[in-house]
Amino acid sequence: MSAAPTRRDAIRTVPADPAGTVSPAALRIEGLLLATAIASVSFSAPLIAATAAPALAVAFWRNAMAVGALTPFALVRHRAELRGIGRREVLLTVGAGVLLALHFGMWLPSLHMTSVASSTALCTTTPIWTTLVLRLRGHRPPALVWGGTAVAFLGVVILTGLDLSLSTRALAGDALALAAGMAAAGYVLLGAEVRRTVGTVPYTYVCYTTTAVLLLVTCLISGSALGGYSGVTWLKLAALTVTAQLLGHSLINRVVKSLGPSVTSTAILLETPGAALIAALWLGQLPQTAAYPALVVILVGLALVIMGDRRGKQQA
Repeated sequence: MSAAPTRRDAIRTVPADPAGTVSPAALRIEGLLLATAIASVSFSAPLIAATAAPALAVAFWRNAMAVGALTPFALVRHRAELRGIGRREVLLTVGAGVLLALHFGMWLPSLHMTSVASSTALCTTTPIWTTLVLRLRGHRPPALVWGGTAVAFLGVVILTGLDLSLSTRALAGDALALAAGMAAAGYVLLGAEVRRTVGTVPYTYVCYTTTAVLLLVTCLISGSALGGYSGVTWLKLAALTVTAQLLGHSLINRVVKSLGPSVTSTAILLETPGAALIAALWLGQLPQTAAYPALVVILVGLALVIMGDRRGKQQA
């Protein structure tokens, strides 16, 4: 059985009004945290592009370093919570870690098999799969959620293009990117379920540990070099861990409890224009003209999803 809620759990829980809904003030805080998460994960692609290490090794180290950073907090301040996690929650958390490993393990190689544009666009189909799975589980997302998801994804297509190639290698890369988007949807959905009763630190600690172990095995089997990097490369790996993993993914795991998987997964689409902006400022890769209208389209789609999600909760 799970341990009884502690005072720390009560402090961490999002404030709610007497009706049981999240207060407007709390929603603003959660929205700010989500914006911080999206800004942080936007560093992922530019840092990976600038890091001289195998893609799978980069995925492993960002998770392994995150586990190392979380260990003191998880084993000292959150030890009681870790011990109190129920068997069902542990299994779901491990499942989320497996899906996150699959997401990294499929998406990063796809970048070398197909165009970056196609890989990015297909991988960011996450909110579509999230909405479909919710529908299959008996939820009835409002029409605004469906429409907003489609509009937001259209914004990504405007920015990246979807230049599907007929070559066997490119099609295989496209398939990997699409599967990576599906895995990310499962990761978000399982995280939303576990976070209903489990704190952010215990959940992310078990999840990232699972992901790191699986990616380590994958690196060893594939022969990806796990060391011998320059000092600059290690610094970039550390920066990737702090930004994309600890601030990005961990804050996403934090807010999915209150904002829900539909809103959270749709907001992640903003990573694409965010990465383009960072690449422009840091790497000198000026964004395409389409980046600006694409950002507006994604924001409109996200706004529609948020409106539809709120209406759905009010009618429930």
